[in-house]
Amino acid sequence: MVIAVFLGSLLGTMALGMPIAFALILSGIALMVHMDLFDGQIVAQTILQGADSFTLIAVPFFMLAGEVMNQGGLSKRIVNLAIALVGHKRGGLGFVCILAACVLSSLSGSAVADAAALAALLMPMMIKSGHDPARSGGLIASSAIIGPIIPPSIGFILYGVVGGVSITKLFLAGIAPGLMIGAALCVAWLVVIRKETFAMPAKSSWAERRHALVSSLWALMLPVIIIFGLKFGVFTPTEAGVVAAVYSLFVAMVVYRELTPGMLLDVFTSAAKTTAIVMFLVAAASVSAWLITIADLPGAMVALLQPLMGNQTLLLIAIMVLIVAVGTAMDMTPTILILTPVLMPVIKEAGIDPVYFGVLFIINNSIGLITPPVGTVLNVVCGVGKISMEKLIRGVWPFMIAQLIVLILLVLFPVLVTGPAAFFAGR
Repeated sequence: MVIAVFLGSLLGTMALGMPIAFALILSGIALMVHMDLFDGQIVAQTILQGADSFTLIAVPFFMLAGEVMNQGGLSKRIVNLAIALVGHKRGGLGFVCILAACVLSSLSGSAVADAAALAALLMPMMIKSGHDPARSGGLIASSAIIGPIIPPSIGFILYGVVGGVSITKLFLAGIAPGLMIGAALCVAWLVVIRKETFAMPAKSSWAERRHALVSSLWALMLPVIIIFGLKFGVFTPTEAGVVAAVYSLFVAMVVYRELTPGMLLDVFTSAAKTTAIVMFLVAAASVSAWLITIADLPGAMVALLQPLMGNQTLLLIAIMVLIVAVGTAMDMTPTILILTPVLMPVIKEAGIDPVYFGVLFIINNSIGLITPPVGTVLNVVCGVGKISMEKLIRGVWPFMIAQLIVLILLVLFPVLVTGPAAFFAGR
């Protein structure tokens, strides 16, 4: 009955068009009323405490780094480097998109920021070269969701805070799976363009490649600094956010000089608005999370999945299917905030490594960003790339299938995650 009250109130308020943050608060209140525990003061205190976390300070700084990256010339130079390296190959602009997405992922940790940058810079070029607009938009959207997988990742930060998991370990464990998804997208791109006829950019000379590399070197140093700092304990994930924001501001204003003091207000305002949305969701979800614990919903979930507890693979497959279904109707952040406290006891009961599960969980949630009908990244690419949602959905399917295949392989062969994670962690 408790599960029915929680899901009924949450889905009912969402169906009425209520913003997800308010729906989370009301579903928590509905649980309190059902359990005869309602107290307005407790609701207010829980909301305030939900956002009162030192680790979450990393979120606004990584958001700011993403905004600076897009407006300060870092994204443009990374795309230009990718064009100089692989743009001349058959389907080269697609490879440019994937390569640039992997690099941009290590700068911002936001799929939305990467999608906006890639759509603005590459969509016109791909269409002008003769690529199908739907396939081009689908590839851009699918490449952008590597953002929450390769560190730094806002998704990993939220999962780590809610689930009590080491964010540094999550960051290092996400590197190899993110690159695997990039490789899978390359294969899918080759398959979908095999019958296309399109123009290819001229091959860049070694001098042009060298110039592109030198020009982008300052931008490329940021992921190196972050990974090195995390691996050797120079700074925490929270401090890494500060480093990313300060470094990107320095490069954009002093080195590249594309971000002027007059532009700072717009940059900070945009980052603040995005941060406010995320943090209010975190605060609102804390009410539901507290009530979920009080009502012992995790215990009910463990009992429900008890027949699968003896087989970790079957259990993970069942959970992944559940998350895929939720991802079609809910954005990434609320999904993490709602499901993490429910699923974490199940994972621990089954003896599954929370870091390994966290990588699968965030990959699955990232795929949900391009799953219709919600698909936040799809909406960004539609708006920036000026393409209809119907066409974009048609173009994204081949790449989504490639990503789901990678997810299945990671479920069947955990060493694909745990092996590289141990290597990057120096174990």
